[in-house]
Amino acid sequence: MRESFLSPNEHENTDNYASVCDKWRKVFQEKEKEELIARFQLEHDEDALYITYYNEKYRLDRKTGMLTLADDPERVLPFNTVMSIYNLFHYSKPDAKVKGEFVPFRLVKKAAPFDPAFQNMILKPFANAFSGQCKSLEKACIALKGEPIRQGDVGYIIHAFDCIPVTAVFWDGDDEFEASANILFDADITDFLHEETVCCIASDLVRRLAEEAELGKVKDLL
Repeated sequence: MRESFLSPNEHENTDNYASVCDKWRKVFQEKEKEELIARFQLEHDEDALYITYYNEKYRLDRKTGMLTLADDPERVLPFNTVMSIYNLFHYSKPDAKVKGEFVPFRLVKKAAPFDPAFQNMILKPFANAFSGQCKSLEKACIALKGEPIRQGDVGYIIHAFDCIPVTAVFWDGDDEFEASANILFDADITDFLHEETVCCIASDLVRRLAEEAELGKVKDLL
């Protein structure tokens, strides 16, 4: 069950959004919940499982499989968020572990064909959104519990999920060069997610950073 990567706006403007999310809800509904709890060390109660994604807590109903934001259950979730969470439970290998080596998207296993779209639809908007906004970006990274690194003008390791770290690196522009950005992934991230879903967590990273930096309408940035 695969869905080709598109930008958030493209997905959210199609009638297909609800049906695709519902397919993945049903896939999760059939999963063995206790095995997921043990493997991902999930918070849980008799009614639901909970997972943290970019420092926000999400609730997965045990019976219906419905995914909601724990603190705001009525909010319509972005397509990429829904795919990232459901896909983690579906594609993650039982023995998946991070390698501890960060690589650019083009070097993620099987991801190279999607690199042009990744550059245009994620990295360029990331750079443009935070051009001249290093302090705001740093504040946003800290809000997402990022760990600073010595790369770029702003560089942080941020956890999408507890088991999946990503690295955001930003170089501000000047009179000669435009701002630029990169997002790096663990070399074995495809042991946790489908290669196309890696685009989803990258897009959600930019969205969450923009939200924490209060840059305005997030949809206009991606």
